[in-house]
Order: sequence, then C-alpha cells, then structure tokens
Amino acid sequence: MNISHQTVDDVNANIKVELAPEDYNPSVDKAIKEQAKKAKLPGFRPGMVPAGHIRRTYGKSILFDEINKLINDKISEYISENKLEVLGQPLPVDSDADAKYNWDFNDTFAFTYEIGIAPEFETPFSKETEFTAYEIKADGTTLAERVKNLRRSYGKMTNPEVSEEGDVLYATLKQTKEEGIEKTTSVRTDIVEDAKTKKALVGLKPEDTAKIDIKKAFKVADIARILGITEDEAENLDVTKFELTVKNINRLEEADLNQEFFDKLFPAGDVTSEEEFEAKVKEEVEGLFKQNADQKLRNDIYTYGMEKVDVKFPEAFLKKWLKATNPNISDEELEEGFADFLSNLKWTIIENRIVTANNLEVKYDEVINLAKERIYAQIKMYNINDEPTDEQLGQYALQLLQDREQANRLFEEAKALKVFDYLKENVTLKPQEIPYVDFERLDKDSK
Repeated sequence: MNISHQTVDDVNANIKVELAPEDYNPSVDKAIKEQAKKAKLPGFRPGMVPAGHIRRTYGKSILFDEINKLINDKISEYISENKLEVLGQPLPVDSDADAKYNWDFNDTFAFTYEIGIAPEFETPFSKETEFTAYEIKADGTTLAERVKNLRRSYGKMTNPEVSEEGDVLYATLKQTKEEGIEKTTSVRTDIVEDAKTKKALVGLKPEDTAKIDIKKAFKVADIARILGITEDEAENLDVTKFELTVKNINRLEEADLNQEFFDKLFPAGDVTSEEEFEAKVKEEVEGLFKQNADQKLRNDIYTYGMEKVDVKFPEAFLKKWLKATNPNISDEELEEGFADFLSNLKWTIIENRIVTANNLEVKYDEVINLAKERIYAQIKMYNINDEPTDEQLGQYALQLLQDREQANRLFEEAKALKVFDYLKENVTLKPQEIPYVDFERLDKDSK
C-alpha cells in the first residue's frame, strides 16, 4: 500500500492511496468467512454456507465495503501520524469515479482525496496583550429597582377604587367606528409609552371611560396582544382611536419588609433585618454583575483574537464538504451562513491551538461540575428556596450527559472556560471600577 499527500497551496492538499490485491484481499477473505458463518440461505444449514458461494454471490459488495473501510482507516492514520491539521473530512476527487476497475479481487486501486488544511498562524495573546477587567458596582438606582422587583414578586393583588400609574386595568376597548374591534382585556399602564395617555389612565374608577389613541400608547406587539389580533393587523389599523371602559382595577402591592418576606427569599433565619436584606441583595446583584464583566472580557478577547488572526481558508473545499455532509442545504442557504461558519471555525482553531500548545485538558469531573452548575441555576430560577443536594445534582448531571448533543455542548463550554481561564492568567488585565449604568451604556455601544 502506498499513501502520500501533495500540497496544492497553503490550505489545500490531496491524499493519494494505492491498494494492491495483497493489501485488501486478507480483510476481504476474513469478511467473506464471517458472513458465511452468519448467512441463512435456502439449501444450506445455518453456519455451513460455503465461503465460495458467498464470494460469488456477494463478493463485489463485500470488496467495495472493505476497501472503503481500509481507505478510511489508513487515511485517518496517515493524517494523525503526519500531524496534518485537517478541516472537515477528506472528499474523493470526482475524476476517480471514471476509473475502470473489474472488481475481481485482482485490481490495483488508486484513489485521490481532497483535504482542507488549517492555516498557519501564531495565537495573538501574551503578557504584552492588555485588556480592561471591569469591576461593576451596584448604584443606588439599580439596587432600589431590584428590591422593588423582589417585593412585587412576593406581593399581593388588590382591587383599589381609583387607578394609579402602574396598575393593570381590566377594561373594554372599543374602536371608534361602526362594527369596529371590541375587546375586554387587561391593559398594563406601566407599558404605556405616551405621557398624555398614561396621565389619562390615572384616577379612573370602575365604569369610567377614557379616549386613547392605541397606536401612540403601545408598541405594535403589545397592541396585537391586547386586542387579540396579528402584528400585521395591529400595524395596519385603519382607526387607532379607542374608547376604554374600566371594569376592574388590579394593583400589585409590594410585600412588606418583614421576617416572613425574608424567609421566602433566603433560608429561614439567614436574614433578620432590612440592613442584612439590602446587603444580601447587593451581594446578589454584584455577583450577577461579575458574570456580565466576565462576558465583556470574553467578548473583548474574542474580538481582539479574530481581528489579529488574518488568514485565508480553503473556502471552495469547505463549501463542497458542507454540501456533501448537508445534502438538503441550498446554495443560497450555504452562502448566507458561510461567513458565520468561517468565524466560528477561526475561533475554534484559535482555541484548539491554545489548548494544544499549553497542554490544557478538559477532565470529565469538570464537565460534570459544569452540568451541575447549569442544573442548579435552572432550579433556582424557578424556585429560589429549592436547595437540591449535591447527590441529586450529580444524578441530574449524569442523566443530562447521556444525551450526546448535550454532552458535546457541555464539553465545548468547559473547553472555552478552560481557555478563558488560561488567557486571564497569561495576558495583562487592568482593573477598572465602573457603575452599572455606565457599564450598561458601554456594553450597548460595543454591540
């Protein structure tokens, strides 16, 4: 057997495989004998079908299968031994399909495969590379808003006699035209965008009416939901003036800052005063901000790496490979998503080079722990007081990892975290305190 590769250019190459009869016949003979033992054919006892009969009847298809297996195995070995950083999978050259073979166990086969090669580059990160590490501080407005949301989440619904800003009006909306839309529904005053309309909905009692321009008051999506129509219909309303008649007023009263409320949010007895409550909320909020700051740093590192690594890819080969592995994809869909595909591929190669160059290893325990973290966060999202044991989280994690797609996703996430942690230690981080409102503005400007 001869196997070699020829460079086409920096990112394209061909692998050529030549097989003589002595290379493939031993595995073909073995496969024929194994099939003879398992074959159940009329006129023969089970396991007693002569190998010669199998060769005459099924020999060519067995030969074809065994040659394919042999070629795939040998190409994989060759790529590994020669440390070729291949993109996608080898693709057979179309011209090989025109070759004439007898398939009589005496042919010498020659097959050529295209391969795409990852471009050469140096990863652009070192101690000379500087990034800002933001330390986000919770300002008074942000903390007050968080406290308000928590109190509302555990508050109680009341039905006052007179409406105030923020109430929900259960009301009938009637379009001011004959046979117009009429709908009895809930109207949230907190999402009203027009100041004049907002003022008109304050001070109303049951059976009071108010004239509103629904197009000025609400976004199109909200109009569609309130009136029970499609967004297209909401966008194209011919008459936007409605008469609103109040049926009932609903108000969510904020929960009192007392022990009962504290114990709903935190383990019983952990918080016993307003000061401790505010400290806990600040800790929680700034913990979330730490995640925001880390994400900003990751985005900055990603952007820097993508800008500094300016390389070309074997685009024609990659498009052909994507078509071969996704036969239902249209040319238009392929072109539309190809730029994003190349971006993801470039960053994957950067990450893999960092992993290989620094002997980073993602261990099974790390994937398990990451799965447990994600499951814990999901549980707490739905019930803050639910505290699963580590054993329960471990069982949930093992169940999750039995799904191959989920397991691969978590492994890739663990690898990305490993690379991020490595880079944080091996670039220069300049700490900078920033109020949340300024960070939020900064984050929006970078998008």
